[in-house]
Amino acid sequence: MQEEIQRLAEELQEKNPSLTILEARSWVELLWEDFETTRAKAGRKYEGAEVTQKIVRYWIQQYGASLDDFVKRHPKYQKLINESNRPIH
Repeated sequence: MQEEIQRLAEELQEKNPSLTILEARSWVELLWEDFETTRAKAGRKYEGAEVTQKIVRYWIQQYGASLDDFVKRHPKYQKLINESNRPIH
């Protein structure tokens, strides 16, 4: 799983070169955890890492280049990124 998270982080950094690899990895980890937690809270059965990977990859494709807009709509991510890395400008 760690290798897939690293690959997704590299994909995110390609989409948004303003991110460091550490920031991109933090984003991927946060998105991964958020997706799995949300599904669990909703009572959905766990469908495996492959499903989570597909969703996170989709989010990277959709939002990776414009994380500033995503952060405006989902401010909890700004706080989480700031706690785990340097602030995003």
